[in-house]
Amino acid sequence: MATAEDKQYIVVGRISGLYGVRGWVKVYSHTQPRDNILNYSPWYLRQQGGWKALKLVDGKPHGKGIVARLEGYDDRDLSATLIQQDVAILREQLPAAAEDEYYWSDLIGLEVITLDGVSLGKVEHLLETGSNDVLVVQGERERLIPYVPEQVIHQVDLAAQQISVDWDPEF
Repeated sequence: MATAEDKQYIVVGRISGLYGVRGWVKVYSHTQPRDNILNYSPWYLRQQGGWKALKLVDGKPHGKGIVARLEGYDDRDLSATLIQQDVAILREQLPAAAEDEYYWSDLIGLEVITLDGVSLGKVEHLLETGSNDVLVVQGERERLIPYVPEQVIHQVDLAAQQISVDWDPEF
């Protein structure tokens, strides 16, 4: 269960392995493009007792992923303790979204309502399909609703915590 403190953090990647013997780690990045994760420092890793800030000392694209070195982690054994930890940043580290643009994290938890006022549930998460993003809405059942502005998505109201959609509740 996410706490109020957790909501200020945005997960942008995950430490997935070790790289070399000098403490570098492999990172799977959720950012687009992939190397945008290197634009943020500090990174926050969830450790026992909460989130710990770690300064990004160096990083670069490597193959299909990213490799990075974090301050204080200068050997392979110490860096091994970071494997499988999520990499997060504070929400205020993100640049402001343009008008009518939203971060996925802004949409998660919003109630989805049809134009006729029928609640379909809340956005559980989003999927990237290539052609368009898809809202995974959990209500009395799970629905996959394409994120197509104007055609399907009519309004995102962050203040009211709602998304209005042109969608048949039976579908």
